[in-house]
Amino acid sequence: MIRHLFLAITFALSALFIALPAWAGSYLDRASLLLDEARREGDLLQPRTHDKELVLVIHALAEARARVAARMECPASVSRAHPHLLLVLENSERAADAAAQGNFKKFMEHLTVARNEDRAFRAILAELGYTLPTPRAQR
Repeated sequence: MIRHLFLAITFALSALFIALPAWAGSYLDRASLLLDEARREGDLLQPRTHDKELVLVIHALAEARARVAARMECPASVSRAHPHLLLVLENSERAADAAAQGNFKKFMEHLTVARNEDRAFRAILAELGYTLPTPRAQR
């Protein structure tokens, strides 16, 4: 009897730790996509802030990403990290807006904050036992 109870508890605990990423659902995939695109666009825009058409496209995409993330469902298991995702995307949008206004200093300030928040987001996820999936193009 005790042996069966021990086996049941062992199985339940192992299932708990193995299934952690599944509990986050598609949140990690969505967050990875949003963060990857925000970083790529920031990297692309940094040497090209003078290209007004590119700035307008990136700004529109950044606004859309920030809106989507604000309405995105967040599992309770990663809720501590979600505000940092929102800050990454908001600062990416603000950086694009600063570029649209021709203010390179503000662009760099917001881009730096976005990158710092990205690191904080990933660190909190790691602390919670999660990792973001690597986008397919980078594998």
